[in-house]
Amino acid sequence: MLVFYAGLQGWDFECAPALYIVGFFAVETAGLATDFSQRDLRRYFGQNFHVRYPSVFRKQKDRLVVVKGNKRSRLLKEARCISSIGADRNGRPLHILSPAMQKIFGAFDGHVSIQRSPPRWVSHKFAAKASAFVTSLR
Repeated sequence: MLVFYAGLQGWDFECAPALYIVGFFAVETAGLATDFSQRDLRRYFGQNFHVRYPSVFRKQKDRLVVVKGNKRSRLLKEARCISSIGADRNGRPLHILSPAMQKIFGAFDGHVSIQRSPPRWVSHKFAAKASAFVTSLR
């Protein structure tokens, strides 16, 4: 499962900026573009911008990771907040995975900052709970 989140804030109402789950891919297949035959690239990823345009694909194919979601994948109709405000090492505020969400996703080996973060892996201990939570969102 690949979960997407975004920074959002209120529009025409008061709501402080926060990070929200906005959608997910229930992964059908994934890998480096170079791991797939030309036929499978067209079959699974033919609508992907990076694959669809030959000039882009030629430049990126050696480092391009492609992911195909299955029919369970979706963009949510209502985003779900996952952050709260924490602090960095210097005491400056930043978005962290909220304590409630840490009970679902775990604490990413102590790296709970999710503001401009690299991908985070959910440990096996939390994978089933996290998957059930995300797929329950509408």
